[in-house]
Amino acid sequence: MLKIGILGGGQLGQMFLQNAYSYPFEVYILDPDSQSSCSKITTHFTQGSLKDFDQVYEFGKQMDVVTIEIETVNTDALKKLVSEGKKVYPQPEIIELIANKRLQKQFFKDNHLPTADFVLIDSQVDLEKNIGFLPAFQKLAQGGYDGKGVQQLKSAMDFDKAFTESSLLEKKVEIEKEIAVIVARNQTGMVAYEPCEMVFDEKLNLVDYLIAPARLTEEQSQTAQNLAKTVIEKLDMTGILAVEMFLDVQGNILLNELAPRPHNSGHHTIEAAFCSQFDQHLRSITGLPLGNPLLHSKAGMLNILGEEGYTGKAHYQGLENALKTEKVYLHLYNKHITKPGRKMGHFTVLGDTYDEIEQKIQYLKKTLRVISYEL
Repeated sequence: MLKIGILGGGQLGQMFLQNAYSYPFEVYILDPDSQSSCSKITTHFTQGSLKDFDQVYEFGKQMDVVTIEIETVNTDALKKLVSEGKKVYPQPEIIELIANKRLQKQFFKDNHLPTADFVLIDSQVDLEKNIGFLPAFQKLAQGGYDGKGVQQLKSAMDFDKAFTESSLLEKKVEIEKEIAVIVARNQTGMVAYEPCEMVFDEKLNLVDYLIAPARLTEEQSQTAQNLAKTVIEKLDMTGILAVEMFLDVQGNILLNELAPRPHNSGHHTIEAAFCSQFDQHLRSITGLPLGNPLLHSKAGMLNILGEEGYTGKAHYQGLENALKTEKVYLHLYNKHITKPGRKMGHFTVLGDTYDEIEQKIQYLKKTLRVISYEL
């Protein structure tokens, strides 16, 4: 039986496992947290560091295929596994490139792919040299996620809060929408999902909810899908890739960031597509024919976040009322401890119209709160 090893045992691993149980494969998880989402739903769980060479290598050499659900892994160990004939998807060099936002941006530029202007920053002196580039967003080269590691610098007055680590400045773009395309590729072919549009929580700087398919013209939708396919082809990547983009006010589509794994912007595909992003991921890394990415329904996805002011054992207030809503599907992530802004789960919402989906999302936002009685 084929043995698949996943580096990372959070919610993405959990949803991958739930899909993989339908296949004749064994899936093994490595994660540093003994209470991670995956630890509760599989006996094939190993507690260990994703950054330690020996632990990643020893885990990986027992597998037929190794993949990731997070980019912060020891790629040197993965390269050694590849040299010994193990299949590692996405390829270690691609993980390294995408895990570093500076390298990502340089890849876009080198391959003449549309993206916002940027400059690389290594010191306070570099910032001061580029005052004329503001307003811009400063992004840490590595380590940023879920809104962390990104901040807006409007003028030199903001330099006192600037990151001192290796980073980049990305020119602020006047944006009409933020969109994302999930694309998958292996030796059997390549498929792209229709773009979704993402609505961000401005305070937390992460996705609040999304609508799919995005409200775009047919030409814009096709341009976005073609751009995602071009990116994965130029990377020569096997696996699934989330391609985040901007639609600016002039109607241009610009690349923002990449994630070489299933992504928050593809969760709606579990209920709304003929083949979910997690099924597509499994198919892509095992060499199976890729599935049908078409949506059979309009959909929304609402992140369920920990309520501000509550840290402790999670309590889902209003859950029963939320679940009375038709065509609403609940996914909780097996996280017992809630924190402000922590992703605790998501709802998928299906509907016949965008208005119906938006109304359901707003109702769910008011109805369900993740709180704790242990303040």
